[in-house]
Amino acid sequence: MTVSVCTLAHGRADHLANLVRGLSQSRSMPAELVIAVMQSDAYALPEIDFPVRQVMLKGDQICLAKARNAAAAAALSETLVFLDVDCIPSPDFVADYAAAMSEEGGVFMGEVGYLPSGATDRGIDFAEFERQAVLHSERAGPPQSALGPCRDYRCFWSLNFALSRTTFERVGGFDERYVGYGGEDTDFGRKLAEAGIPIWWARGAKAYHQYHPHHMPPVHHLDSVMRNSSLFCDKWGEPTMQHWLRAFRLMGLIDRDSAGEWIKLRDPNEADLALTRQQEDQPFASSAVVLAQLEAAAADRAPEMATS
Repeated sequence: MTVSVCTLAHGRADHLANLVRGLSQSRSMPAELVIAVMQSDAYALPEIDFPVRQVMLKGDQICLAKARNAAAAAALSETLVFLDVDCIPSPDFVADYAAAMSEEGGVFMGEVGYLPSGATDRGIDFAEFERQAVLHSERAGPPQSALGPCRDYRCFWSLNFALSRTTFERVGGFDERYVGYGGEDTDFGRKLAEAGIPIWWARGAKAYHQYHPHHMPPVHHLDSVMRNSSLFCDKWGEPTMQHWLRAFRLMGLIDRDSAGEWIKLRDPNEADLALTRQQEDQPFASSAVVLAQLEAAAADRAPEMATS
């Protein structure tokens, strides 16, 4: 089985270089690395022993769906493994996915460990990564056996997954109408569910997520989350990203109009960014933590409003 590893990149040159260095230490080498480049210049990358091809995308908009589709179209292998640019694959990453796909059909999601700030300062050290990495509190842990069924399509996560080209083409890839941040993963998962294609959690196929500042809920992508949420609802007849929208409403950023549609009230300010910003002592940002704080604050205000 030959494997094409696919990623997409905009900026993040150091992260991409670490992804390449990590992949070069694979116990089973991929046939190639395909990079969908969402910027005007190609990347200068470390020298490695397998082919790397950079697919240059045109246009000013960041469309993750379009980039994933472009990488898949350019890949030469029947087996496609997608890994986000801010991740470093473990030495068994490629081999674990190949083994999983020899056992079952469908879509497979490997493990992810989140690294703290500074974890990569001394280079690629997998023993140290494993010591420092933590699981995301809002993501499922690895299954007890080699594979475990994921029964909720909303859990599909494009950060680290694998499937056959045949499966990718069967569902039509990612919907390129989702521009910016949010929605395209859940839409892809819904398409898998509609097609009866199983989604599996895979033990192994581990990637280490490199630290970078982030916001959760993603207030810095407020406009695209609202737009993509509306697109998903129009397409499938049900909402998505409701926890983010609930947080935005509690923050006073959005509200419902008389027809029940979400409308934007204002742009995020520094206080909103400070509330949602991942701190350097945190390996990941947590929507659940912020939403709990907002819900608690709203509950505290409720008695005051009732007596005022």
